[in-house]
Amino acid sequence: MSDWLISLEGTEDGHQLALGLALMAAFLHALFGALQKGRHDPWISRAAIDGSYALIAAPFALFVVPWPEPHMWPIFAGAFVIHSAYKVLQAMTYSRGAFTVVYPVVRGTGPLFAVAAAGLVFGEHFTAGQWMGLAVLVAGIFGLAAWNLAHVTVDRHSLIPALWLAVATGAFVAGYTTYDAYGIRATADPFTFLAWLFLIDGILFPLLTLRRWMALPGVEWPALIRRGVIGAFVAYFSFGSVMLATRLDKVGEAAVLRETSTVFAALIGWLVLGERVGRVQLALMALIAAGAVIVEMAG
Repeated sequence: MSDWLISLEGTEDGHQLALGLALMAAFLHALFGALQKGRHDPWISRAAIDGSYALIAAPFALFVVPWPEPHMWPIFAGAFVIHSAYKVLQAMTYSRGAFTVVYPVVRGTGPLFAVAAAGLVFGEHFTAGQWMGLAVLVAGIFGLAAWNLAHVTVDRHSLIPALWLAVATGAFVAGYTTYDAYGIRATADPFTFLAWLFLIDGILFPLLTLRRWMALPGVEWPALIRRGVIGAFVAYFSFGSVMLATRLDKVGEAAVLRETSTVFAALIGWLVLGERVGRVQLALMALIAAGAVIVEMAG
């Protein structure tokens, strides 16, 4: 499968596959965020998910995929630092703000930084039409956040700090997207990068939250473990899809298309978390989708 994927790099078939992978990652990333924001403490939920995907990835990393080349170990070390900072900021954000408010801000700032970083690192450049599409998409995302901010009734006292944390988290989204795109292109087999990154990336949060686990009374262990395992598989397909998309095609386009996850997040917040979604929000979600279509069509 690795050889087949590599053969598609830079081709029209590779572009179409990258498009599908980025959109699949969008839906799954919204689902992943909702799993972390659900009824459990976001720190504990993240630790359960990370521990699960590290344990599941371990046999694949050690015994299935080719062993990483020597030059990959410093790259993995850098990825560990960036991902760890991102996850700490994300947990701080989710623990302070309503999901439908903070999630759009995180995802809205991400593509702006990612497109700029892709230009600097990979020499990618958007056309004028794509910049217009990005502006439409980001306007829809921030409009959705502003509408939710004006009408949300939960966590009002901590929303302003949560929004600042959401902006910082968005910057790290761009950081790991660009860095990981570099990393997955630096190894011969893309699945080597994915397997080892999940193994290394899943170690920190279970250790970081150990004392929090011990101090938390009445933990529903079966439900938490189930959430962790489900979240692990969602993470594999979400993160793995967008990383493969960045190897097959342009990093900036994949990063932008993934941010249609905001549409899915609003629907999940409404249908699953019981957060209100009205006509204005639906119109803004349509604006986000239109921006993504413009980016794709103008490319």
